[in-house]
Amino acid sequence: MPLKLTVDSDRWRKHVQAFAEATPGLVPVAKGNGYGLTLRKLAHQTEWLNELGTGVDTLAVGTYNEVWEVATRFSGSIYVLTPWRPYSPDINPEIADRVIHTISRPEDLPLLLERQPNPRVILELVTSMRRHGMTPSDLWPTSAIAHERARFEGVTMHFGLDGGSLAEVRAQMDAVVGAEATTVWVSHLSANELAQLRASYGDVIFRPRVGTGLWLGDRGALTVTATVEDVHPLERGYSYGYRGRNAMRAGHLVVASGGTAHGIGLEAPLGDTHLRSRALAVARGGLDAMGQSRSPYTLDGKALWFAEPPHMQESMLMLPSGARVPEVGEELEVRVRYTATSFDEIILDS
Repeated sequence: MPLKLTVDSDRWRKHVQAFAEATPGLVPVAKGNGYGLTLRKLAHQTEWLNELGTGVDTLAVGTYNEVWEVATRFSGSIYVLTPWRPYSPDINPEIADRVIHTISRPEDLPLLLERQPNPRVILELVTSMRRHGMTPSDLWPTSAIAHERARFEGVTMHFGLDGGSLAEVRAQMDAVVGAEATTVWVSHLSANELAQLRASYGDVIFRPRVGTGLWLGDRGALTVTATVEDVHPLERGYSYGYRGRNAMRAGHLVVASGGTAHGIGLEAPLGDTHLRSRALAVARGGLDAMGQSRSPYTLDGKALWFAEPPHMQESMLMLPSGARVPEVGEELEVRVRYTATSFDEIILDS
């Protein structure tokens, strides 16, 4: 039985449409697992937004390997966020004219020009993230080449998740003006910050790249469920699981769909640096060491505990004595990180 994502289609599309209409210059992002919804679904949805007249004419993908997946379902421009490198794969000639390359090093543009005459390019300016990008002194001569031998689509800046990047954008605008760019592609700026930038630089077009806020902005439209595959009564001292653990108390062992192959039980490193978050992480680590870890599965609104670490395609959960025992085939709600979860089935229920 599958780990299933059910989408309230009407509610989800209303949010997506409203977000697009309220975000001038929006560039939807579809990368990785497509925020749990798949790349093909997001490409179809972006085509739908374009047909609605929202001005969504460009879709951003993470890598060159993702280009073809969306190109057959979305008819507009495809902007590749990963910078072009000499080892990047060739683009299918049928869609090469629709692809916009990111150039983050001066030496890459001449090499791209050798491979593809007159390519569409965006030049990346380094920010305080210091991930990719050129300094202004590298950007300006590179932009001169882009103006002359390529189709120069503008300058891009990538910022962190914490927000508060408005001052940095303003500080970088001299570099943008020096590059004679008329379009700036940005990420992780609020609607208010974008409005302030547009008011200050009326002759510049700002194009925000958005993924999470667009596709996952209304979490109430999305429901994730797993299926109860088996239930076993446990007495204190009974052994169970791959590791032959002994039950510390009586209860029931619940076996449900969803495991590490789906992303269940996998966590990204914490980015939160607050003291309280660190203390919670230490506390969770202590529980993990004792074989007690809270699972993302819930029964009647209450979180269940893993009986042992998740397996590849299913998880074993511990149900304490006195709790309602679910039936085989019953569904349990699961809280997941959509960007790290693969679903067996996605259902659009309207």
